Amino acid sequence: MEWFENDDFWREMFPVMFPAERLDAGAQQVEQIVKLTGVESGAVLDLCCGPGRHSQEFARRGFAVTGVDRSPFLLERARTRASAESIEWVQQDMREFRRAGAFDLACNLFTSFGYFESEEDNQRVLRNVYESLKPGGVFVMELLGKERLARVWQSAICTDYPGGITVLQRPKVSDDWCKVENVWVVLKDGAYRTYRFTHWIYSGRELKELLLTAGFAEVELYGDLGGSTYGVDAARLIAVSRRAR
Repeated sequence: MEWFENDDFWREMFPVMFPAERLDAGAQQVEQIVKLTGVESGAVLDLCCGPGRHSQEFARRGFAVTGVDRSPFLLERARTRASAESIEWVQQDMREFRRAGAFDLACNLFTSFGYFESEEDNQRVLRNVYESLKPGGVFVMELLGKERLARVWQSAICTDYPGGITVLQRPKVSDDWCKVENVWVVLKDGAYRTYRFTHWIYSGRELKELLLTAGFAEVELYGDLGGSTYGVDAARLIAVSRRAR
């Protein structure tokens, strides 16, 4: 089992990864995405939707929303949060989901890309998104860029969270700064559990090349969803890609 297939990981880490303030931030982030892309209506794909914080807000704005995630636990949390909204929830691996010419806008947010051991699998995801967009459709990615990671790098991070949870992170770069191998030790109620996971990391240029290779006609990079310039001081790496009309 790959780490991202382990629902015990998502269940235990949910309070850490999705605190109330992060869930509530979905509304502002969707507003920023709409302004950044100029897509104000139509069909939206929320790929790796997690607990549905962005799907719910897109639906509230009148978009037809499809939220895709492979975790049954996260999708159940999404359904619970968005019980009053009309959203299509799909449990499927992002390598497999493709719906030709169906969406005006696709989003992959919160560093939900680069999970797979094979770079070919990561490229396959991008091709699937490209083919799932209508002509002129827009794809927004939001992740932690390699430039930022190198600037703020720490070899050990210990953080206390509400509910008596302490998380010790021990990251290590590998494959010539292509991947991060992480060990998370989660301590709670006098017991601990260890999770190990690896994901690819990308500079702005590397991500742009992947998207162009997948077929996108143009790719613009930003430092946040507000549209700031991307660089070493950027908090996030945002890629806005467009399929040719």
